[in-house]
Amino acid sequence: MSNQKTYMHQSIAQAVRDHGIDTIFGLVGDANLFLANHFVNECGGNMVAAAHEGGTVLMAQAYTQVTGKVGVATVTQGPGLTNCFTALREGVSARRPMILLCGDTPVTAPFHPQNIDQREVVKASGAGFEQVKTPETAARDVATAFYRARKERRPIVVNIPTDLMWAEVAHKPVVYPFHEAPAHVSTGPVHEEAIGMIASAKRPLILAGAGAVTARDSLIALAERLEAPLATTLKGTGLFKGHPNNIGYFGTLSTAEAYDVIAAADCIIAFGAWLHFLTTDRGELLKGKRVIQINNSQSDVGAFYQPDAVLIADAAQTADNILYWLDEAEIPASGFARELPAHDISVHPKGDPAQATEGCINFEYALDRLNEALPQNRIMLTDGGRYITEVWCRVSVPDPFSFHMTDNFAAIGQGMQQAIGAAHGAPDRPVVLFTGDGGFMMGGMTEFNTAVRTQRDLIVIVCNDSAYGAEHIQMLDRNMDPSLTEFTWPSFAAIARTLGGEGATVTTPAELEAALNAIQTRQGPILIELKLDPNKVPRMRM
Repeated sequence: MSNQKTYMHQSIAQAVRDHGIDTIFGLVGDANLFLANHFVNECGGNMVAAAHEGGTVLMAQAYTQVTGKVGVATVTQGPGLTNCFTALREGVSARRPMILLCGDTPVTAPFHPQNIDQREVVKASGAGFEQVKTPETAARDVATAFYRARKERRPIVVNIPTDLMWAEVAHKPVVYPFHEAPAHVSTGPVHEEAIGMIASAKRPLILAGAGAVTARDSLIALAERLEAPLATTLKGTGLFKGHPNNIGYFGTLSTAEAYDVIAAADCIIAFGAWLHFLTTDRGELLKGKRVIQINNSQSDVGAFYQPDAVLIADAAQTADNILYWLDEAEIPASGFARELPAHDISVHPKGDPAQATEGCINFEYALDRLNEALPQNRIMLTDGGRYITEVWCRVSVPDPFSFHMTDNFAAIGQGMQQAIGAAHGAPDRPVVLFTGDGGFMMGGMTEFNTAVRTQRDLIVIVCNDSAYGAEHIQMLDRNMDPSLTEFTWPSFAAIARTLGGEGATVTTPAELEAALNAIQTRQGPILIELKLDPNKVPRMRM
């Protein structure tokens, strides 16, 4: 299209394609219809049509996380954008680089019924705002948005006035190169002090968070040299799976035995972890310990806890450097890992199928069986709700890149949309979503048919306690009537079948086995409804 006379909406569509984007997620309206049409029919792109505008943003965010590309969504003006507010905030909280191409009402029609100050809406969500200034700058404005998304690690909304859409313009490709900051190792007095703390520790423990998931081999080498246990935060889940030093989660998700090991440690070496208040059990697990925090982002340090030493550096290179100096100084291994039990202390005790109410399945038992029977190469997502911590503790993933939590903004009803985005980003892998009954009614039911229409390999587990569980338990704790939190829902399995997928209801171990067999023979999206007693769903591990 270079130097060819075209219209601005075509130039914007081509500008997205110029950035190597072949899939966008969208819902068309007056203000983005022609842009989307040109992307699909003239640029050779694909558009996944969502049922709700917020779904487009969430799908694009999960696509970003799975592929490493900048996900792109498009919606129309006014209510099209306001319907995306919660989804945009989720992307800000989760630090997802993505682009939302949003039409805007004509600047010449201030009394348009869909007119709203879209800049202020976007600003309030915390997302970035990039205005298309003129038809001639449109491709450059899109390129700026892509650059900002990567640099700022958040959604950027490209605002496009509709009265400019059909303006003639000569399209010229514009793509700004983006370079990650080079990895480095810290030096100086703090670096030396940190190594001194590690060298003098009697019971050191290595903790890895999301910022260290690419440093697995280096962290294991350091742990083996120190004879130190290995633990992860939630977003590092599965990083050390199978290693004898692995104790699983660090914090409120820990098993009782792992918690005791953490409590016995005298030095925590935290790589790429925020030291969130749940990770540290509100600081209890760090009391009386030396804490070294290694992170490549200054802004991630000190948000929840002030460590004894901070190294702003690359996780893998810093682990290698620490190991080098330990060898140079001939520091002996601590022997702490030799104190670990012979069995795997990262695994929680098995659930008992006999501990169930009539008409319901024991939740822990069902999760244990699902963990065994679900496809091993799964990508797993969890929506929000009381049930999620038990899922995190009992259902494993191959590695941290295969796990995605969808409630960074603590909003339920966003899981199905992100599961669909993940399934488009990794079409050769099965995607498993755990969601609650409230979350499914809020957003899952809306988009389940999108998974059917687009033929995604999606396994949805609805944890149905017929209640808003977190609120239900609070009412009971205060001796209040919990009826405001309880609901009589329709059959979710039947809804799944009505929407074109497969569905099964589970109330007994035998029905669970039948559902597991159905998963193995599935032909498309399948929904498994676990019927749960709201009074017996485990409390959140917080």
